[in-house]
Amino acid sequence: MAERDGGREGRDRSPVGATASRPRGFRLDQPRPPRRRVVPEWDPEAFGRLSEKIARFLGTGRFIVWMTVVIIVWVLWNIAAPDVVRFDSYPFIFLTLMLSLQASYAAPLILLAQNRQDDRDRVNLEQDRKQNERSIADTEYLTREIAALRAGLGEVATRDWIRSELQDLVRELELERRQEGTGRSGQYAFPAERANRPPGRDADDR
Repeated sequence: MAERDGGREGRDRSPVGATASRPRGFRLDQPRPPRRRVVPEWDPEAFGRLSEKIARFLGTGRFIVWMTVVIIVWVLWNIAAPDVVRFDSYPFIFLTLMLSLQASYAAPLILLAQNRQDDRDRVNLEQDRKQNERSIADTEYLTREIAALRAGLGEVATRDWIRSELQDLVRELELERRQEGTGRSGQYAFPAERANRPPGRDADDR
């Protein structure tokens, strides 16, 4: 009984470091509950895509035309319209405030779009570098293979070499035929010479 109680106490006691770093009731086989945040969350990719669209629109001629039209209408309205309907009299302080607000938002959006484009360019350059390394490795491998094939073909009999060997063989056979034809009396080395003989001399050959 004492041993069982001692074993239970030993199991209940755990290292101080293990329990100090984990809260009570924490389990490793379950995901952590989401934390509550005071600041609202947003998708960085969606915000980045929106900033790129705005930056692209700010860099087009359409935006410049529309902005010029709005400013001209704004100024003419606040100059020629009656005083009752004017909302921004000279020196157009509200217009200056709106343009400053637009510039203050446009600059960070353009910088964010540029940063995203720089990240894409960096990834593309890295991929191009890896592709170039693979292409160089493949080219070196093919070069070595072609050199090995050339070295192997240097030891293979070519058509010119076979032709020269056959010509030498034909010359040797011609020389042997001539030697045999001059050494034997009344006999010919080849049947072609026998066929060219006159028919009346067959009996002498026998």
